[in-house]
Amino acid sequence: MTKRTRNTRPTRPGSTSPRGTGAEAVAGRTRLREPQRPRSPLRRYRGLLLGIGVAAIVVGVGGTLFLGASSAAYACTTVLQPAAPATAAPGQTPLLGQVTRDLGRNHVQTGSDVTYEFCPPTSGSHYNASGVGPIPPLFYGKDDTTVPEGWVHNLEHGAMVVLYRCPEGCGTDTQASLGTLQQQLPASPLCGFPPGSNVVVTRFDQLPTPYAAVVWDRVVFLDTLDVGAITTFYGQSADRAPEPQCQQAVPGYTPSPGPSASPAASASPAPSASPAPTATP
Repeated sequence: MTKRTRNTRPTRPGSTSPRGTGAEAVAGRTRLREPQRPRSPLRRYRGLLLGIGVAAIVVGVGGTLFLGASSAAYACTTVLQPAAPATAAPGQTPLLGQVTRDLGRNHVQTGSDVTYEFCPPTSGSHYNASGVGPIPPLFYGKDDTTVPEGWVHNLEHGAMVVLYRCPEGCGTDTQASLGTLQQQLPASPLCGFPPGSNVVVTRFDQLPTPYAAVVWDRVVFLDTLDVGAITTFYGQSADRAPEPQCQQAVPGYTPSPGPSASPAASASPAPSASPAPTATP
């Protein structure tokens, strides 16, 4: 009679134990007990980094589109350089600044691109829309946005535009001085506009010097904020433009005589004093 053995299991070929013996079993147990290797930071945060990358791309593209939409729609072929002052005729007061070539005065659609032959432009194509060109005669701080297509229209009407560039014109003290400049100027020379009402002060970085004052077809470049020179330039050259805002600024203007007074009645000669009575003897 065959004796039956309890709890026996079939084994794999070449194995004497269900779990194996010797080196194989030790290796298996070692693998089970071996701690899991930590993942690298790149693998651990891969999802987060991927999300940040996508967000950065979206923001970058959006920012580029925004800057493209809001950036200045103009270009400068060259930056105008200061020229030697012209010699005045004997007995005449020399005019400050230099004469520039006229660049025309076409009206263009707001937002269209304009390339100026030189910057700062003293004439040229410009916008013609309320509040866009001409722009309000104000002091525009370093973070305010203006474009020449707007203030060139101010020049066309006889205004003066004072320009400053950063970093020289963007310090706190300088900004304060620029903010009060308009009120330091007199009334406009020909039209008599109140101080500041015919002057724009704004940032414009395409300058060869830290400051400049511009009227139609004329510019004076300044190394410092010289209020005296700006005042003289304003008195000599403001109000004179292709479309002046008062009759007095029209070239060849001569004041019309006032309403002619009706001829006064001929004054009758004062009566002769009657001779004093002769004293009776």
